[in-house]
Amino acid sequence: MLCTIPAKMRDEMAQDPFYRKCCITGSSLNIEWHHALLFRGKRVNAIFCIVPLTKEIHRQEAKYKEHIDHVVWSRASEEEIRQFSKAENKALLLERLNKKFGILKI
Repeated sequence: MLCTIPAKMRDEMAQDPFYRKCCITGSSLNIEWHHALLFRGKRVNAIFCIVPLTKEIHRQEAKYKEHIDHVVWSRASEEEIRQFSKAENKALLLERLNKKFGILKI
């Protein structure tokens, strides 16, 4: 399922230091941007839910799903959390992940 990031958003992300290092390992080698949110069967093209991962981590994304979700929902606004909480309450998910991994400062 291919989902192209619009040029304007790619430019914005390229300027943001967050996208230069893997959000799991901190490495800056072989970074790929991962669409971490599916909604109604489609990848969401929103900055908060696209995360930088090393190529190695990206290939094993299922193994790191909770960590990736923690980063995504920590970056989301309250409005975005409400918007995507149709099938699962993302605020409760973030609360659970904060207890498990600690509160992220992004």
